[in-house]
Amino acid sequence: MILFCDADGPFCVLQGELTYGGSSYRKACETMDDKDIVRLYKERSEVAIEETRAKYGGYLLGVARGILKDERDAEECVNDALLSAWNDVPVTAPSDLKAYLKKLVRNGALSRLRRNNAAKRLPEGGISPIDELEEALGGGNVEETVEAAELAGAISDFLRGRKAEERVMFIKRYRFGEEVASIAGALGVSESKVKMTLRRTRDRLKVQLEKKGFLK
Repeated sequence: MILFCDADGPFCVLQGELTYGGSSYRKACETMDDKDIVRLYKERSEVAIEETRAKYGGYLLGVARGILKDERDAEECVNDALLSAWNDVPVTAPSDLKAYLKKLVRNGALSRLRRNNAAKRLPEGGISPIDELEEALGGGNVEETVEAAELAGAISDFLRGRKAEERVMFIKRYRFGEEVASIAGALGVSESKVKMTLRRTRDRLKVQLEKKGFLK
């Protein structure tokens, strides 16, 4: 879809058709149905990328922003996801395009977060929060397994059973990737208390997940 303006008002070119302002313009410029977008990917039409960005660009950028603090990183993450979609959709033909794109962006953002954190000197011996949690849970790939609905539900159930302060510390550290010093400052406690609480919470979570069969 290409949008222009002239003396007669706005008009757009959509799939080879030209329409002018008014109701016909609004109807023609509505976002495309997901099935049609997938079809464009299969046809190797670059319009597929344009339509995907028009329909889900803002949503996907919000997903990336929720994990990454840098706007440029978030935008690059979305671009990388769209490139992956261009290569993969013709083969995978996802039935739920929005969920598929969200997973691409989320996994990409988590990977970028790990790389960014690995480049910094962190208080916990130079490892990222995701690495820290993976190590505590026996080396499983948290970025992949956290996508499983049952596992995510088990972790949520576990956190609901913890005290508010413990829950906040865990979420700040492992959801938002905050440093221990930042968490301590926000909660008005010592860094040593944050470290001790996080370690105990990780240990309790591991036991809980082992009981439910998620870990061996």
